[in-house]
Amino acid sequence: MSERFEQWSDVAGIDLARYGTTADTDEIRDTAVAQPLLVGAGLAAAFALFDDLDKAPEAVDAVAGHSVGEFTAAGIAGVLRPEDALALVAERGRSMAAASAGIATGMTAVLGGDRDEVLAAIEAAGLTPANDNGAGQIVAAGTAEQLDAFAAEPPAKARLRSLSVAGAFHTAHMAPAVQKVQGLADGMRPADARVRLLSNRDGAVVGDGREYLDRLVSQISSPVRWDACTQTLLDLGVTALIELPPAGTLTGLAKRSMRGVERLAVKTPDDLEAARRLIEEHAGRPAADPEGR
Repeated sequence: MSERFEQWSDVAGIDLARYGTTADTDEIRDTAVAQPLLVGAGLAAAFALFDDLDKAPEAVDAVAGHSVGEFTAAGIAGVLRPEDALALVAERGRSMAAASAGIATGMTAVLGGDRDEVLAAIEAAGLTPANDNGAGQIVAAGTAEQLDAFAAEPPAKARLRSLSVAGAFHTAHMAPAVQKVQGLADGMRPADARVRLLSNRDGAVVGDGREYLDRLVSQISSPVRWDACTQTLLDLGVTALIELPPAGTLTGLAKRSMRGVERLAVKTPDDLEAARRLIEEHAGRPAADPEGR
């Protein structure tokens, strides 16, 4: 694995091993570092879980990633080689950091409240519902001024929590980053997905590799519809959910929105054996058509 991390570090242009082990919080808060580090951690866990990443599509029934996690999902589904996924996400991180530098922007989680009222309040404030996570959680994003005004008059019965992020991700503020990443993506040759692969745009199962890659790029400035991904997983009949590192957030959402589905967050190597048992017990229950028909 150490040789693999050295290769991935060369591709990403950062020392993934150091940032993942000895770097302090301030160092990894930089989105240009955080994004390739997150994808590197997810892919490394997938290699450890399946022994060989090429075996992953045959072992699971569906794959989905949240935001930057879509690059990890693309690697697991066989759409992107790990090296291509890391090259793209490294450019994504750098470009999104640059796009965030021009104007003060941010993101605020809205917890609870009536969904329609929350969305109406976000729109009225000139903000974007950048992450619709379901389970009573929507993330609003926009300028610092807009977020301050929103906080002054929050939606009824909703709690607001400011997020420690570098900018208004998944909004029109990230349009410059889309152009930069698209230029790199155009030179890549993605493969078609070897397993059901869900898109954050609308929760759809996307089998065509080029379409999925184009969606990955456009998602940089478009809202994440995790609520739609969750519904697709339920519609497919998924009975167990495994979250790869950094794990915990999505299984927490699933506790409320995917009742009856067994959940496991892989946080340390000690969790891998339980993940393998869960795959053995549950994989293969939904129909095998990768297009979701």
